[in-house]
Amino acid sequence: MSSMFGKPRVSSEKPPQSPLPECNVAILGCRGAGKSALTVKFLTKRFISEYDPNLEDTYSSEELVDQQPVLLKVMDTADQDGPGNCERYLCWASAFLVVYSIDNRKSFEGCQSYLEVLALHARGCQRRCPVLLLGNKLDMEQYRQVPSAEGMSLASRFGCLFHEVSACQDFSRVQHVFHEAVREVRRQAEWNLPVRPLFISEERPCPAVATPVVLPTHHSLATCTFNTLSTVNYKEIPSVAQAKLVTVKSSRAQSKRKAPTLTLLKGFKIF
Repeated sequence: MSSMFGKPRVSSEKPPQSPLPECNVAILGCRGAGKSALTVKFLTKRFISEYDPNLEDTYSSEELVDQQPVLLKVMDTADQDGPGNCERYLCWASAFLVVYSIDNRKSFEGCQSYLEVLALHARGCQRRCPVLLLGNKLDMEQYRQVPSAEGMSLASRFGCLFHEVSACQDFSRVQHVFHEAVREVRRQAEWNLPVRPLFISEERPCPAVATPVVLPTHHSLATCTFNTLSTVNYKEIPSVAQAKLVTVKSSRAQSKRKAPTLTLLKGFKIF
């Protein structure tokens, strides 16, 4: 809007930006599985080996997953030896990462309790949250106590994805796991979209239909209706064993126009 002196007035206000879609990911697992190390690796690309096991916090990071921005919130839980007071993350999270250490069978056995709790929660609520099973500390391969086959078998049993990573090695593999959780949440959201009903307008013009011609039949003959689109509507279709040859001759008026003789084999469809 211009002022009274003729100079335009430029507004410095920026249009409000729409908020980013959020994805809440809860990291579950027994003590020593490497939950905090994975969280810090993903957020800072650094590896820190020592953490306070009693510290629980939620972190946020703006990510670009498949060229789509998302605000990814990560809850690093502080459960010690199994799921306890799990309501705090069951109602908050939209995806779960269940972590165990490949060099600690006890942590692997403990993560089964988490998977059972999540499966029970999924049955009781209307929404299904994606679950990813992670075998951490892949750098400790020489001390492995849990074969990859057991991890894959457990993931298959509970219908979740399976990955093996290392918080102290490649960052891209850790990032891929978190981004894969976002993708699974998006797929689940698309799957839950309501299906649009099929609507056919009554004002849509219908093709012209000729006067129906009903073949003279007896009780055992099929009645067919023909129109200009050569569509056949069957009211009664006898068995093939009862098929008879039926010849319909044209009338005198039609014979002058040399109308062709219609031959039907009863019991068979006309295309």
